[in-house]
Amino acid sequence: MIEPLRHCLRDQDPYVRKTAAICVAKLYVYDPRLVDKEGFITMLRDLLADSNPTVVANAVAALTEISERSEDIALKLNLGVTNKLIAAMGECSEWGQIYILDSLLNFVPQTSLDAEGICERILPRLQHANSAVVLTTIKILMYMMNYISDNEFKDRICKKMGPPLVTLLASGPEVQYVTLRNILLIIQRRPLILRNDVKVFFCKYNDPIYVKLAKLEIMYRLSREENFKPVLAELHEYASEVDIDFVRKAVRTIGRLAIKVPAAANSCINVLLELLESKIPYVTQEVVVVVKDIFRRYPNEYESVIPKVCENMDDLAEPEAKAAIVWIVGQYANRIDNPLELLEDLSFSFLEDPVEVQLSLLTAVVKLFLQKPDQGKDLVSKILKQATEEVDNPDLRDRGFMYWRLLSINAGAAKDIVLAEKPTISTETDRMERGALDQLLLHTATLGSIYHKSPESFIRNTKSKWLSDSPALNAASRQALMMTIDDGLPAPLPPGSIAPPPPPRDLGALDPKASIVNKNEGNGLPVDEMGRRPQEIDEDQEEDARENGNNADDDEADRDALANERYGDPYANLEQAFGGSAFSTTSASRTKNSDLIDF
Repeated sequence: MIEPLRHCLRDQDPYVRKTAAICVAKLYVYDPRLVDKEGFITMLRDLLADSNPTVVANAVAALTEISERSEDIALKLNLGVTNKLIAAMGECSEWGQIYILDSLLNFVPQTSLDAEGICERILPRLQHANSAVVLTTIKILMYMMNYISDNEFKDRICKKMGPPLVTLLASGPEVQYVTLRNILLIIQRRPLILRNDVKVFFCKYNDPIYVKLAKLEIMYRLSREENFKPVLAELHEYASEVDIDFVRKAVRTIGRLAIKVPAAANSCINVLLELLESKIPYVTQEVVVVVKDIFRRYPNEYESVIPKVCENMDDLAEPEAKAAIVWIVGQYANRIDNPLELLEDLSFSFLEDPVEVQLSLLTAVVKLFLQKPDQGKDLVSKILKQATEEVDNPDLRDRGFMYWRLLSINAGAAKDIVLAEKPTISTETDRMERGALDQLLLHTATLGSIYHKSPESFIRNTKSKWLSDSPALNAASRQALMMTIDDGLPAPLPPGSIAPPPPPRDLGALDPKASIVNKNEGNGLPVDEMGRRPQEIDEDQEEDARENGNNADDDEADRDALANERYGDPYANLEQAFGGSAFSTTSASRTKNSDLIDF
């Protein structure tokens, strides 16, 4: 088979040569050493200079496939070869053009002029009828712009990328969805591309739900002070649709719009109040959740809507909505006429509520007590008792003990801590980290750009792609690249080369004493400095206890005494914290199951 394949790679018929190039890639899958030994890799590289564009495209596809599978073979292109590939692209098929465009990621511009020249030569591919060719061209343009220093040139490229993306939205729903997921990444990096085209993403009545949800996210990303009014009007209309998931997402987007664009906050509040009047349960619950976020973004500005929100408390059944209304009542207890009554109604189902609601209610009653001690004394004692004695969740129980001790030791300090001014929330957390975004943009038009995950996270034996350092790489991209390296991720390599395995997360694992693991014994648990596993440590402690004559039945009393000596009795000084007679503070008379509250 070797000699016939070598002969076919040099055959006069281009159809034979292009088929032989693909054959080399398939042979490499079965026997990489044989392909390398027989010099087929060199022959494939020679085919890059072939006179037939189809042969060139297949040679590029074969070399790309081999470089992705090999640990020591990398496809690297210089400026001369890159220009020849681009010249051959015009006469290639659609798949050939995609192969050649993808291979351009293996070219690292050394000057800004090199990158500008490549961009100018591939710009006509944006007018191609095939969506894959268009998206792959945009991927290369986004990649090259990291090496271009001329801002005016980059702005001109961005403006030319917008219309082809808009045209793709006229395709079928599947192509639309792929395009929308890629657009969501592109506009985070280059918002100028579709800055003035937000109306293009308004939903149509016959759009599938997955397309509508993708469009909602893009509408939010493109919204700003100049265009929020038509966006808000559109979202208001979506909130009356029949699809529940779509309506929920629309209401959430209204709240996010209010947080992102301060000038739109008043208008968003008015729309949300109108939606409250609809009395639709799932709409009401979403409105309460987003109103809580708006209060956190604009504290002390929209308290006038609190009564209208509290009127709908009986309609709230979902944990997130109940937790939100509880937070609002607790945070603004001194500005609500009947906060005690509201929280008491919610406290009747405290033990049956989800943990999210329980945590919120526990904090709310403590806030009520700190703001209105006379009203909240009985309720806070009831909730603290239930949280510390009748609840199994450790987070809730620990928070209950924390509040109890805070109020017991120093109520003033508790007020400073619990009622401290909270930092306002922002939309910064919605943005993807710059280094991860640059990496994902190298996977435009692939599954990675749809999942918004790097391919190596869901496809085995996939090489990582990073921006390669170069004298032409702009400062912002280099800084993001260095931050990615500082975060412990693999260092970027030249495109097409294989990434080394990630370093061990715990440097202590390099210590022989700390890393010895016996898979047959000890359940694979690491040993400590003395060579003991956790089970052996427990056995040693039990043996020490027996040798010292300690009885296990007496250990609990000793541990309680030691804890009281170290941390103080958590039940002490409670009458000072809660105003007197409701609690017994004599720890000597307290038994494990005795009631602390005298009803």
